[in-house]
Amino acid sequence: MAAPQKFVLRVCVTTDVAMKLILTERPQSVEELKNIMQEKFKPRLDCDFTFQYEDPDFNGQLSVLMDIQELPEKGTLKVVRSESDVSSTGSSDTDILPHVPLRQRQKNWPDSFPVPTFSYEVEHVCAQGNAAFESSGKTLKLTRAQKHNILENMAETMYNFKPYPHDKEVGMAAEALVAAHPCLREPGSKNGWYGWKVALKFKMGNYRTKLARSGCLEVSVNAGKRSRTNPENDHPHSKIKRARRAEVNFLPNFPRGENEATLEDLRVQIIQETEKTERDQILIEKLMHTTFALRRQHIVQGSPQVREFLENWPALRMQSQVFAEFHRITNVNLRNQFYCELDRYTPNLVALYRQKSSRTGKGAEALREMLRIYDLEEEHDINMRRTLALRALPVYLREDDTEFYKTCNGEDEMETTDTPLALLSVVPDSTGSISFSPENISIVIEDEVVMSELPRLADAFVVLLGLIYALHLDYPKKLTHTFTFIQKVLMCLDDNKPLKPCLLSLKNDLLK
Repeated sequence: MAAPQKFVLRVCVTTDVAMKLILTERPQSVEELKNIMQEKFKPRLDCDFTFQYEDPDFNGQLSVLMDIQELPEKGTLKVVRSESDVSSTGSSDTDILPHVPLRQRQKNWPDSFPVPTFSYEVEHVCAQGNAAFESSGKTLKLTRAQKHNILENMAETMYNFKPYPHDKEVGMAAEALVAAHPCLREPGSKNGWYGWKVALKFKMGNYRTKLARSGCLEVSVNAGKRSRTNPENDHPHSKIKRARRAEVNFLPNFPRGENEATLEDLRVQIIQETEKTERDQILIEKLMHTTFALRRQHIVQGSPQVREFLENWPALRMQSQVFAEFHRITNVNLRNQFYCELDRYTPNLVALYRQKSSRTGKGAEALREMLRIYDLEEEHDINMRRTLALRALPVYLREDDTEFYKTCNGEDEMETTDTPLALLSVVPDSTGSISFSPENISIVIEDEVVMSELPRLADAFVVLLGLIYALHLDYPKKLTHTFTFIQKVLMCLDDNKPLKPCLLSLKNDLLK
């Protein structure tokens, strides 16, 4: 009789805490394994998390545990906490901050717009109207007050997702309204909801004006433009501060009960904590979460120099806080989304690179050189494939990356003059157009090394992407196609602007 299967696992809860877990049988699912660990290691795992395991197929590199059959009988599991989770894993001694309700959006614009519930009168009238429309096709004629109630509730729901919805998104809302209440269809409209779309656009403008007067910052920041009474002010459509790259929480208000003075005290506390040899990561996370609105006001309205801003907010030099800040702004897990989609598209990207390298021209020649160096490597692990995918992407898109990807010899001093944004790789010697084994990589922003000692190109790139959102930076002018591809295709952060033809063509080729 075969011996029962036994699982002996080393569970890394934090960087300095690991615990032993023995299972007599394989759990039925990853979710069941999470429940077992939460019960056994309570309260340390009283939060949302995922698992990573040492994958033998990739020489022990960490991979996300998606299938329970991949669970090793003996090995190490790493607990990766959700970037939006701010719960404490230690004792209650560190829980020194009061719970502060933050006025932040928790959802992106939905694929299917949820039509809200209207007043009792309107719901009753619509229910009768829908029944009459189904039997006779007769549409409903609303009173002025009833239509106002519908538009007001729709505008409020739209604002909960986005203060400045695009034309396409307003159309989605109007279409959903008519689909939920067919009696509201417009007989004279081709699609039945065009008039509702126009009315919703005007109502959203009025709703923003009302919120601006009440002090809602993300819309009041754009108030005070040129008018009859103020003819010298800026044009109403100039210098509009609003989300441009699918930011969900672009410029939130202060948390309830907080003001600039109290948040400034917390900012000073962050500086003091980051200067300590042994930092309290949980405390820093809570302080950064509470001061998020103050930070966004500083960076969006003040447009400070990066060096000055990071001196005031030194926690943003920590990778964990860069990822957390990205999550606060977009509600997207930066690392998981980036690596998952990059690994998904890498095989097709490399195939497209090889196809284009067989042609003539400078771009094809540069791709041939990169692929030649890649093919000479003895072992092609996942990190090398990621490096090739990212490094060759601007070449494939016919963009100049010479000012962005920089290298220097380990013995030479780093040259960062006239460098607005770059990844600087330290290599042992000159390795041609690409290096798959750099000693380390540094992120340079506005001539200053912001973060260093990053081991791989993909790791540096994902941190840089987080910093671009956290510091409200523009994409490099010569690499707009590359970064737009990363944003819209890999990160799925769609700003409802159409893709350029070259990016649309690449996306279609990857999805074949």
